[in-house]
Amino acid sequence: MTKKELEIIFRQNYSEMIHLARILLSNDSEAEDVVQDIFLRIANSGIPTKSDAYLLVAVRNACLNRIRQMQIHERVKNLQPIEDETDLQPIDKRLEQLYDIAAFVEEQLEEPYRSIFHLRFDNDLTIAEIARRLGLNPNTTYKYLAQSIQKIKNHFKH
Repeated sequence: MTKKELEIIFRQNYSEMIHLARILLSNDSEAEDVVQDIFLRIANSGIPTKSDAYLLVAVRNACLNRIRQMQIHERVKNLQPIEDETDLQPIDKRLEQLYDIAAFVEEQLEEPYRSIFHLRFDNDLTIAEIARRLGLNPNTTYKYLAQSIQKIKNHFKH
């Protein structure tokens, strides 16, 4: 594909492509990046585009990929906060909190919640290993563990 052909395709399709990308991404900068990437791929591949619809499908697919990447990035960011309040606390305060949690687990959690909690966090077993050991379904084991953690969070919420 010549530079002139690429320029014609760009002029004919850019406004429609950028409009679709802006609608899907709700971010002008991201939309411009996506459309620019598509034109770079076309220019580097040398393969002529078959139709205008091809370009719009390429925009849609690129936007969906970008949204997936942003969602994954957001989930990872939420899983591991960069600076957590507990990281800034003195060690004796953190130990006190751990002792309080341990006491709560022993005194307030019933079976099988308590056993699952201990096997997961004291013995470092996986959900599948815990399920096998206790003769439970792995989904049930996961549900019990999640409920245990939620009970602890609710109890220690300030």
